[in-house]
Amino acid sequence: MSIFEQADERLLPGFQRQFVEVEKGKSILTLTKGEGPALLMLHGDPQSHLCWHHLAPELSKRFTIVLTDIRGRGESHKPAHSLLDNAYSKRDMAKEQRQVMAALGHESFSIVAHDRGARIARRLALDFPQQVTRLVVMDIIPALDFYENLNAQIAQDYFYFSFLTQEHPIPENLIAADREGFIDLILHGLSKKRVPYHPLALKAYKEANATPEAITAMCECFRAGYYKDRLHDLADRENNKRIICPTLIMWGEQGVVGKHFDVQSIWQKWCDQSFFAPMPSGHFIPEEAPSQALEALEHFL
Repeated sequence: MSIFEQADERLLPGFQRQFVEVEKGKSILTLTKGEGPALLMLHGDPQSHLCWHHLAPELSKRFTIVLTDIRGRGESHKPAHSLLDNAYSKRDMAKEQRQVMAALGHESFSIVAHDRGARIARRLALDFPQQVTRLVVMDIIPALDFYENLNAQIAQDYFYFSFLTQEHPIPENLIAADREGFIDLILHGLSKKRVPYHPLALKAYKEANATPEAITAMCECFRAGYYKDRLHDLADRENNKRIICPTLIMWGEQGVVGKHFDVQSIWQKWCDQSFFAPMPSGHFIPEEAPSQALEALEHFL
């Protein structure tokens, strides 16, 4: 049994694992459990669906929970670098998650998402407004707003937003000298104190995300943020395209987002119905403040 299967069995008991094929030879790892309205939960970097192990079992008492490893992460397929097109635009990744939900029989659903997953979820709500009934995003600022508000201190605190976007394979080659060390830096570098990860989850994160293929996927995803997602946001803003479903924005009061951005002002410009819930944590809300996050989610959902 792999470390990933061991972690699922221990941390997400009763969840059913399957791979949903989205193209020939390309699959998304998916775990499901529960009954009731469908709820898709999307993780961030450098993690996997395991980040929801405190929240998903409780939410499965009221919802049909769908956990996935997003494209390029965990056990899902990992498109390589291409000179022709970047496969990690959040628009393309949102289409893929919608495809997974349709394959499972869910034409409409709510989403709870963190970090990179929240960027995908936000794009899903913008591009497929009839499918997304409620949206929860954790600790992000939309790509366009992030780059427009960038200053010296944000660049210092969020250094890898600029580092990972450099031309392939510059960051990949530099990270290769200490892949695990780089992953550990991100996992623990966005909070005032070390995040209390479950040892099995932490081991799975490191094993899944420190491979050459996963590092390239991470770099490509950040490159897409600058070169593609930012421009998609600009087009949306020029066309006054907004998120129409009720949206809960959560952020860590001790994290970089809460420290540097006017979260409410930024998100109110994108959402018709916005609600806000600051968390007593750093960036990794699902594992730093699970009880507070669960309370906010159950109230909103």
